[in-house]
Amino acid sequence: MTDAKRVMTVKPRNAETPATQLRSWLTPNDAFFERNQGLQPDPPIDVETWSLRIEGEVVTPHTFSYADLLGMPKDTVANTLECSGNSRSLLKSKAAGNPWTIGGVGNAVWGGVALRHLLERVGLKASAKHVAFEGLDTPTGKAQIKFIRSIPLAKALDATLLAYEMNGEPLPPAHGFPLRSLALGWTGANCVKWLHRIRVLAHPHEGFFMDKVYRVFQKGMAPEEGTVVTGLTLKSIITQPLDGDQLPLGEILVLGAAYAGELEIADVAFSSDNGRSWQPTEFIGPREPFSWRQWRHIWRPTAPGDYTLLARASAVDGRRQPMDADWNVLGYGNNGVHEHGVRVHIG
Repeated sequence: MTDAKRVMTVKPRNAETPATQLRSWLTPNDAFFERNQGLQPDPPIDVETWSLRIEGEVVTPHTFSYADLLGMPKDTVANTLECSGNSRSLLKSKAAGNPWTIGGVGNAVWGGVALRHLLERVGLKASAKHVAFEGLDTPTGKAQIKFIRSIPLAKALDATLLAYEMNGEPLPPAHGFPLRSLALGWTGANCVKWLHRIRVLAHPHEGFFMDKVYRVFQKGMAPEEGTVVTGLTLKSIITQPLDGDQLPLGEILVLGAAYAGELEIADVAFSSDNGRSWQPTEFIGPREPFSWRQWRHIWRPTAPGDYTLLARASAVDGRRQPMDADWNVLGYGNNGVHEHGVRVHIG
């Protein structure tokens, strides 16, 4: 029995994982966060009639059945998936969108077929530069805008999985059954669920979900002028203790997770004095590309009082997590150390 997710909207359903379920390397399927722009197919998709069509700037357009995909070489990949707006509500200045705290993230082992295998089968024209994904979710709102996203061809060929399994089980309906795209190490906005059509394009897909949202821009800028949201930002979170906890004096186990998408985490530092001094932490659990690193630290406070706990991650390329987040209109990519501080009372 898992702790209940915090539901922010019902139609479409958007719900975040409780911090207590982020303390393990694998996030249980039923606790995994849900982010939707449209409504989940109802009734669930029948794999006997479902198909995946690949068309556009390809030599031979082709339609694949579910059985076709199961018969192809299977890849199994650990991948940490995060909503682009995760931690938006922790920003010091308000940003538009669902009020995620730290629970719009999770790590799973995904099974499926590398997209490059399917693209090799259909053949690519010289004009092929981008790949667009379309799902079977039902659009909401009067405009009825389909959720369609595209990624560069290089990412599609190098590190994109078409997943039909999640943590050893068939992909749950809430997470895209029978098939979803996973641009490994990139945010969930680039990972379309209930996938049924792939179009290879000469240019990025043009549309609301490419040009108006999922772009980092400031006030006074047109969204189209902003940077497209792609990879996860370098970030560390504290999952134990929880913000506001009252704790006895003595040894305290601090747990957390750090991730950076396509980058590997080098280390995580811990501070119990709001960043004035830092201590090393210890990694626990598996080390896999595209997957978060779980970490722990034994904290020994010497006196009662109020403390602010911080964690700061560094990547193998020398990059360090910023102390304060860079604000943007839609609150994407909040990875500030201060924004993720945990305040506790020791008594």
